[in-house]
Amino acid sequence: MTVPSQSAPPGAAPPSGAAGSGGGADQAQPPFAPGPVEELFRLFTRAVRAHQLYLPNNPVYKGAIDAVRAAFAPIWKHTNELTLRFTETDIRWFGKPVLTESAKGADSLPWTFFKDGIREIQITPGFEAEELVKLFDILQRVRKASPDEDDLLTMLWGADFARLQYHYVDIGAEPVTDLGDGGEPQPHPSAAEVQAAVQGAGAGGGVDNSIINMQDFDATLYFLDERELSYLRTEIEREYSHDIRQNVTSILYDIYETQSAPDVRAEVAELLEYLMLVLLAGGQLRAVAYLLAESQTLVLRAAELTSEQKARLGHLPDRLSAPEPLSQLLQSLDESADLPGGAELTELFQQLRPIALGTILAWLPRLQNPRVRPLVEQAADRLAGANTGELVKLIVSTDKTVAREAARRAGSMKTAAAVVSLARLLSDSDVTMRQTAVQALTEIGSAGALQAMEKSIEDKDRDVRVAVVKTLGAKAYRGVFTRLENVVKSKALRDADLTERMAFFEAYGALCGDNGVAFLDELLNGKGMFGRREDPEMRACAAIALGRVGTHKANMSLKQAANEKDVVVRNAVNRAMRAGVA
Repeated sequence: MTVPSQSAPPGAAPPSGAAGSGGGADQAQPPFAPGPVEELFRLFTRAVRAHQLYLPNNPVYKGAIDAVRAAFAPIWKHTNELTLRFTETDIRWFGKPVLTESAKGADSLPWTFFKDGIREIQITPGFEAEELVKLFDILQRVRKASPDEDDLLTMLWGADFARLQYHYVDIGAEPVTDLGDGGEPQPHPSAAEVQAAVQGAGAGGGVDNSIINMQDFDATLYFLDERELSYLRTEIEREYSHDIRQNVTSILYDIYETQSAPDVRAEVAELLEYLMLVLLAGGQLRAVAYLLAESQTLVLRAAELTSEQKARLGHLPDRLSAPEPLSQLLQSLDESADLPGGAELTELFQQLRPIALGTILAWLPRLQNPRVRPLVEQAADRLAGANTGELVKLIVSTDKTVAREAARRAGSMKTAAAVVSLARLLSDSDVTMRQTAVQALTEIGSAGALQAMEKSIEDKDRDVRVAVVKTLGAKAYRGVFTRLENVVKSKALRDADLTERMAFFEAYGALCGDNGVAFLDELLNGKGMFGRREDPEMRACAAIALGRVGTHKANMSLKQAANEKDVVVRNAVNRAMRAGVA
């Protein structure tokens, strides 16, 4: 029946989008072959999935929407109205099914309309440009809606479409009947009547004869005892707690393994690829991880697999690890207020392939969710540790964010193979990049890493110079001594700040030995023309360097300045002598 109501508040029966039932659509002859309409709905279902999985700025999303819009053009060449009827499993046009989906569920387009009472819609030109995306939004909301939220009919009514009209039946107004003893139709009791009857029974009242009462059976000869009831409750709870998605995946893999016909395996592989997207869209990450892990097991276990079949199954994790879907996943997780459990995320990230490392490193600085970030860090560490070649390649990536994260990780993992790539970063125009490279090479600490840092004691950036010379001095790397001596004896160092001068002199003292004591003693104790001494800060730096030399000759030079009147110099001398180095 079609409800002719023209207005209704939300939550009540919404109005029909157009008067009349439109039933003549099934009796008239179609104005053209159904091919364009069938193609339209093939593209339509694909676009519905893309709308669920991708953001509007995604190329896949844009391509799917544009394809649907283009599919309307051949239809409008023949007619100014597209009238469609819905059954439980079909969408029909002039009585001919243009889309059939036998499974009833949230993913079935015909069932989505039929279950909420929509029986017919009419679409007119312009709908695809102005209102198509609005309909996709409604279908996505309906599929995720809880029982307490609006149904499809209410959402359509609230959207106030101008180029889409609909006819519906009021499901609640159609009584479901059965035959009583007299053969007359008897209405089923409503949910409210059942609840009232049960409450009345609990309060000691009578129960309506039309309501089945469990107590009527508990005294019968064959009624279950308490042990049997307990067993049934346990089994029911176990059944409902079991993940049916994992069962479905296992069944598909069993079919794939036991049936070697190429067409069967191709169909199952297609279903697995689609199932992975559906599970990702639904946030069922543990199920996705199980699907990917089993695909790799099956590649090794299944008999009579062709190279093409192995490649298709083996590349399932690669599809998730590709930059686009992985970026979508990470963004969704970072923005989600209701995250899956940490175990689920860990299992999923363990299935990522080396190609995912670049995407993960690019996302690490942007992640804000405190629950997601450590798990992504773990995934990055695992992938970097197991794929050194990929990590080294990313150090010289044109994406500065990726390069910095790769360099940091190479340093923390002491990846000696990364030294050559890190050395290239020391010539980068970005100061932050050079500082990151120095830190990574310091952590690696190999002879090659120290050699790569030699030239950077003359870097343009003060922080880079200080970090390099401190590292080389602490490691007592003699290969840099000639460069270091030239800097220490240059006039340019006199213009540097105290921290930089101190770092260079400490490194010089650690490397020069007794051969450098004469130069340092001249700075500390020497007098120039008219008895003038060096700048107090330079003398203090010389004292610290003599302390690092630590020989008897250096100690004698320090004792000579022990009673120095200048407080800066005296403190530096005393500190060098107290350190026990002299």
